[in-house]
Amino acid sequence: QVQLVESGGDLVQAGGSLRLSCTGSGPISSPMNWYRQIPGKQRELVAYVSSGGDTYYAEFVKGRFTVSGKNGGNTMYLELTDLKVEDTAVYSCSAFLHGGIVWGRGTQVTVSS
Repeated sequence: QVQLVESGGDLVQAGGSLRLSCTGSGPISSPMNWYRQIPGKQRELVAYVSSGGDTYYAEFVKGRFTVSGKNGGNTMYLELTDLKVEDTAVYSCSAFLHGGIVWGRGTQVTVSS
């Protein structure tokens, strides 16, 4: 089955850290993206790894989150540090896998004050 599965979401206190993983059923490649969706809001791009290995971050996570992943590997990561209450969301990934763009179902990150 062609799929991406996220893991690592949890309930943490503000200021805490988490490491999210996104694992494919086979080798994944760019575009390797992380998104999040806050209840009642549209899904927003958080970070990505380009085909050349460059990384991009949304302004609201710069300096706090780190995306990593290797083209041809099976897993990509998102390190979240200095978490804020407003980072509470479902985080999901997408990547090129088995000839097409595939989306994961997401993992819940909840940050308490």
